[in-house]
Amino acid sequence: MAPQPQGARPVLNFDPELLLAAQDVRVAFFDVDGVLTDGGIYFTDAGETLKRFSVLDGYGLQMLRKADIEPVVVTGRDSAPLRARLQALGVRHARYGVMDKIAASTEILAALGLDWAQAAAIGDDWPDLPVLRRVAFAAAPANAHPEVAATVRHVTRLRGGEGAAREFCDLLLCACGRYAGLLDAAIGVPDA
Repeated sequence: MAPQPQGARPVLNFDPELLLAAQDVRVAFFDVDGVLTDGGIYFTDAGETLKRFSVLDGYGLQMLRKADIEPVVVTGRDSAPLRARLQALGVRHARYGVMDKIAASTEILAALGLDWAQAAAIGDDWPDLPVLRRVAFAAAPANAHPEVAATVRHVTRLRGGEGAAREFCDLLLCACGRYAGLLDAAIGVPDA
């Protein structure tokens, strides 16, 4: 008889105080440039904008939805590659070309029937500060501007576009108690 697969023992661990602070999160706001990308903007000779996205980050956003945490993008820029990427990931709430991120985030929270106490955010630069200061749990990638890094509760080990968003997602998944179950499902362990 073949051995039954056993549940994975997650190797990730986060400070219990971080997990406690993030346990009630039901919506996660993401900036794009410097968070979901490395912050670089590439232009072709034809003037098309190119962006590089991390597959790890994208999978993290998809896992949030499985844990009933709504990933939301609020960004100051807009581009066809960004829209295509978010559509491919199934991100249902996004605002593009936004200068007032608080107003856009407030509208999204109202539409979702949630409030700031149920929100987390990750951002890297000054335009993100109003939202980062308002949410229950704020994070920044390792390469964030120093003013942002000094404001948030958690600075990721990884840089924007290189897994920072995934680390943020993993922390939220651990905080809501869904990380181990999603990991087990990924490796094919049946529910207990």
